Amino acid sequence: MNTLALADPRTELATVGGKGESLARLARAGLPVPPGFHVTTAAYRAFVTHHDLRERILSCDAAETAALFAAHEMPRDIADDIRAAYREMGDEPAVAVRSSATAEDLPGMSFAGQQDTYLNISGAERVLDAVRRCWASLWTERAIAYRERNGVPHDEVALAVVVQELVPADAAGVMFTEDRDHLSINAAWGLGEAIVGGLVTPDTITLDRADHTIVEEHIAAKTVMTVRVPEGTREVPVPETGRDLPVLSRAQAVRLAELGMAIEELYGHAVDVEWAVHEGRPYILQARPITGQREVWNDSLKGDYLWTNGNLGEAIPSVMTPCTWSLVQAFISEIMVAGHLGGHPQCGNIGGRVYMNMSLTASLGRALGMTKKIRDTQEPVYGRLPEGVETPLLPMSRWQTLKAAKPLLGGRRAIQQLVGGIPEYVASAPRTTEAIRTRIAGTATGADLAALWESEVEPRFRECNRMLAAAARQDAGSLIYLGSQLTKLVGEADAAVLMSGIQAADGRLESLGPLLGLARFKRGEISREEYVRKYGHRGPDEFEVSVARPVEDPAWLDRQIAGLTVDPTELLTRQDEASDAAWRRFRERYPRQAEKFRRKIDRWEEIVRAREETRSEMMRGFWMVRGFVVRAGEVTGYGDDLFFLTIEEILDVLRGSRRPLSQVAKRRATYELYRSLPPYPGIIRGRFDPERWAADPNRRGDVFDAGATVAPPSQTISGFPGAAGVVEGIARVISSVADGDRLAEGEILVTTVTNVGWTLLFPRAAAVVTDVGAPLSHAAIVARELGIPAVVGTRNATMLIRDGDLIRVDGGQGSVEVVRVPAVV
Repeated sequence: MNTLALADPRTELATVGGKGESLARLARAGLPVPPGFHVTTAAYRAFVTHHDLRERILSCDAAETAALFAAHEMPRDIADDIRAAYREMGDEPAVAVRSSATAEDLPGMSFAGQQDTYLNISGAERVLDAVRRCWASLWTERAIAYRERNGVPHDEVALAVVVQELVPADAAGVMFTEDRDHLSINAAWGLGEAIVGGLVTPDTITLDRADHTIVEEHIAAKTVMTVRVPEGTREVPVPETGRDLPVLSRAQAVRLAELGMAIEELYGHAVDVEWAVHEGRPYILQARPITGQREVWNDSLKGDYLWTNGNLGEAIPSVMTPCTWSLVQAFISEIMVAGHLGGHPQCGNIGGRVYMNMSLTASLGRALGMTKKIRDTQEPVYGRLPEGVETPLLPMSRWQTLKAAKPLLGGRRAIQQLVGGIPEYVASAPRTTEAIRTRIAGTATGADLAALWESEVEPRFRECNRMLAAAARQDAGSLIYLGSQLTKLVGEADAAVLMSGIQAADGRLESLGPLLGLARFKRGEISREEYVRKYGHRGPDEFEVSVARPVEDPAWLDRQIAGLTVDPTELLTRQDEASDAAWRRFRERYPRQAEKFRRKIDRWEEIVRAREETRSEMMRGFWMVRGFVVRAGEVTGYGDDLFFLTIEEILDVLRGSRRPLSQVAKRRATYELYRSLPPYPGIIRGRFDPERWAADPNRRGDVFDAGATVAPPSQTISGFPGAAGVVEGIARVISSVADGDRLAEGEILVTTVTNVGWTLLFPRAAAVVTDVGAPLSHAAIVARELGIPAVVGTRNATMLIRDGDLIRVDGGQGSVEVVRVPAVV
């Protein structure tokens, strides 16, 4: 296989090199790539083998190697295949002949410019000669030195060649999509070599990533351009009339931006893109990952585990900074009592996102003889496994597992002893935590701040976490089994209603607190200060300490009020009436059972209230730590760089060390890379590479299994019944709560996951559908309280439902149906 068509589905890195693989992917995606073909690495290896050049190449210098390739004829079969592919392009078209190495255009190593390119080549024999010269360029001094610096063995590389129709560019340049808010375009007259070679200062256009409006434009004086000539290319002066003119019209810049964002979405990460324009039409000449030194945050590489982001992914929906991850690890160690079992992690960081290790709990269940019980208790919390996905067990014997679990079981008993102190803790927690925040803000030196961490901040942070652990562990079985017991007696609809109406001492369930408090503030029943003091620390990304809390934004509360278009008390009143009616039916049908279940539900409500209230105070603890890190940045002068250090490294900096700061740049780059990727699958088994997954056009957003072939993705949408009821309406697919204003009253909210920061949107929604979730998830509980039909934990809703579809949601059955897709205008 000496040649392949440019978009051939068989193209891969090993056969067509990095540049070739990239161009093939672009062409298959329908992007405007000039037509052409690949000369594969098999042809290169056949040439080297045919002439017995391998050992001589490795021992020659660059000039001798170039002479070796020039002195040897190309084998006839290879030459004939290249001639045939070239003839298919037309009547001796002018082409670009471009090297494409197998170690090229890779994340972290671009190898850009290390091998040769030949432009404006016409005629089959000249193409053959250019291919040979490209092969020889694999062994230039600069290419050899680059590979040695990057640790790439010379005997493992091979070279493919891309032959493409040459675009007679009127203008060309490079586009970069790496900025979080903007993308930039460099543009010059003629072919792009003048920019790449640094011969001209190009125009620079900065555009908004979201709407592609031009934010800034600098028009340079462009004195030189690269043009085609019969013998190849050369640089010529730009006519004086065009030197100060913009190269691109605004419409052309916007079109390029659209293409750039499409390419970034295709690759799943930031890219730099070489482009050209001829007669007003844009062409994509190359795209490669934006490179730089980065870390790898990927605990899936530690073993064959099954990971889930159910439950934790609801609480921590975004890519974490290193500071937040260090705090989350401390939090998990308290909540789970231990961070690992026999060296295997309880939770992991995969591409900056948090996942729970289900292999650990499955192995513990097997060792204790409680496999089914543990599985049954986990499903309402973490959701169901997709069909065909198995949970690999840890490589430990039953005895080893039980021995490793002994400290864990003892720690749980210690946590349960804290249950009796929950009411007193909840009552005093806001005042205690706020007092420490005040002392943090008043600390003037790094040494004093580090001392305050040890004496007050860290002990308080641990206490907040431990009290949540205590609340979550008390009689946990009542949370798991009560719903199924009620359903058997009265059905899904009445069971959901009977379990709603949870009352706290000062109002409803804490998850509803920000919403109901806002309604009270709007009615003038509480002051602005009261509302901010109680709820200002809660938000959609409240674990991430680099993110400001809502209270830190002076305009936050006014925006909240403007967004409250439906009074939630009307929904609660309606749900209370439904609950009263359900209890009447229950008592009439099962008079003896009703009172027993009333006591069970009262106990269930008590547990849920304690869990929600301690969760709110735990988040106040994270806000306290945010204040600590912000103040540390102020007193040291390092600002938000400290969010890219662990909490222990921050303490080292406060004590005078600058060594941890050397990690900031690469960690920031790693963080930005992972933020640029789409959210990963909710279920991951085995070794998972976020970048490769994101770059796969056939990727699945619900599950990734490296060890087996899972069942094909379902084309039906089903999940856990969140709240009963059947609703038909327009689907509004929303990826971020920041886009919540797109949800109109009466539409159906479809999203990946919700948490307390999304609660304000619920009264507007006719129904709620989520990818992530289970019966005890935020969406299910809040929807049940408000009487809004909901289906949670579908895993594929956002994959199959498009914005504007007409859908039918059956909250009682846990099913969603697409009734009609929007017409294409």
